[in-house]
Amino acid sequence: MTGVSGIVLAGGQGRRMGGVDKGLQALRGRPMIAAVLERLAPQVDEVLINANQNLEAYARFGYRVVTDEVGGFAGPLAGLASGMKLASRALVVTVPCDSPFLPTDLVARLHAELDAKRADLAVAKTGAQAHPVFALARRRLLANLESFLAAGGRKIDAWYAPLDVVEVPFDDQPDAFSNINTRDELATFEKLSEKR
Repeated sequence: MTGVSGIVLAGGQGRRMGGVDKGLQALRGRPMIAAVLERLAPQVDEVLINANQNLEAYARFGYRVVTDEVGGFAGPLAGLASGMKLASRALVVTVPCDSPFLPTDLVARLHAELDAKRADLAVAKTGAQAHPVFALARRRLLANLESFLAAGGRKIDAWYAPLDVVEVPFDDQPDAFSNINTRDELATFEKLSEKR
């Protein structure tokens, strides 16, 4: 038991991919979210999928689907808040639905640093680039997050700013955080994925 709930963020509109639901787009013959779930599920005690459309399609993966309580496709923080409300563990980890190569040791490494630094939140980082949607947070931050959202806040880094955050390097896996935002990127990764 890891003491962690996993939230897959699939609640966006997929604007850069022409308004399609990114998590359900096929990569090597199966929906991208299937690869994400395959890598995330063994690392956590439970999985929640945050989605705002095609709910039945997401439910078929066998996990609970939660929708944003904040309307208008408010972004990943709205998905995190909805997931936190229903999560049964004291820690929640978020990953996006369009990053099918995420690290299989993501949770363990974030958890180790969160505990070591006694931080509120641990965020993955490669080089100088933080990856804020790959984060492990304490569920007790829910009230803080809901207040931020109620005040109109939407940007992840603005919410993080006053918190005690530790950045966890994953320089040994720089490509693991690649996300697929456009049809061109999907075509490129279709070819590259054959080598992974």
